[in-house]
Amino acid sequence: MKHTSAYFAFDRFPSSKGSAVHIARMADALFAFAGGGLLGVLGGGLPRRQLEGDREILRFDAQIPNLIDRAEAYSAWVADRLAEHVGTLEIVHVRDPWSALPVATAPGRRYRIVYEVNGLPSIELAHTWPAAAPSALAKIRELERFCLARSDAVVVPSRVIADALRGLDVPEDRIHLVPNGADVVATPDRPADAPARYLIYVGALQPWQGLDVLLRAFARLADLPDLRLVICASVPARRAKPVRRLAERLGVADRIDWHHTLPHPEVAAWLAHAEASIAPLTGCARNVEQGCAPLKVLESMAAGVPVVASDLPAVRELMAGGEHGRLVPADRPAELARAVRILLEYPAEARAMGVRGREHIRSGLTWTHSLAKLGAVYRTLASGTE
Repeated sequence: MKHTSAYFAFDRFPSSKGSAVHIARMADALFAFAGGGLLGVLGGGLPRRQLEGDREILRFDAQIPNLIDRAEAYSAWVADRLAEHVGTLEIVHVRDPWSALPVATAPGRRYRIVYEVNGLPSIELAHTWPAAAPSALAKIRELERFCLARSDAVVVPSRVIADALRGLDVPEDRIHLVPNGADVVATPDRPADAPARYLIYVGALQPWQGLDVLLRAFARLADLPDLRLVICASVPARRAKPVRRLAERLGVADRIDWHHTLPHPEVAAWLAHAEASIAPLTGCARNVEQGCAPLKVLESMAAGVPVVASDLPAVRELMAGGEHGRLVPADRPAELARAVRILLEYPAEARAMGVRGREHIRSGLTWTHSLAKLGAVYRTLASGTE
């Protein structure tokens, strides 16, 4: 089976993570443009090969504990997959430097490269693995520069990330803003076991997500005994142990409802019936210098729910404080608790914020809007005018 397009991502797919939602949407856009293609991702417990109509899904599933060793083995795997299609490929879309390196250095390549930058590992890994050696991060930064310089188009979801890439000498005319999106759909039924009143957090549990800030803020709302916190974590329960221990120390564990790795439609139902959705991102370099484009903010607004989020540049690209929810200084539990309390005390205004947020998404931040911009990048490359 020969392909004219391919999408590679050093990420497990499918999964309950926001990255999997993003991969699905971007790959759909590529394969719709090209009439099918190859999707190369991580597996582990999933089939190594699947055929779905005009697309072929291949999964790298080697169990290699060390991240860098695993990334290098994955790059070699990508190189082997490319060799099978190098004569027919016309466009290859990559999501990370481990995918980009073999794509950029493949012998005899004729295809165009789209490098989608949702984050920079040279910055992000310093927060995921604080013990990472500066020399290792410097090598990753050079790898990023090398791959970016050899890409025909660079796609970013936020202006903050675009600014970071300009600092890596990526030419302005090669950077294309393709925001993340969300779908505005009919309100799903309320989950059967939903509390009467609850706040919600959706997503992963890494330190930069700010769950510790949220738990400390929630402890300050102890005078609202009927208010619960629902956490829809995208990771298994075993990965939540540190957060659960903190909740116990703060005395809020018995007011939290945990749900792990729920399918996306179930998460949407929990979102739609919350009093407010909380995005307490910290003010670390990962969120400020690199930037981010949190799907949880977009999907919360699409669900018609007011958002209380950290006042960071990347968040301000997506929502306006006082219009679609409330923005608060990052890493300030007292400010976060105060903002939540004000929303709860003025329910009519909170509902109006939810309505305005939903219309904000509908007017320009749907996946349809975003993927139309991505399709324009593909068409430009195909026409040879990039």
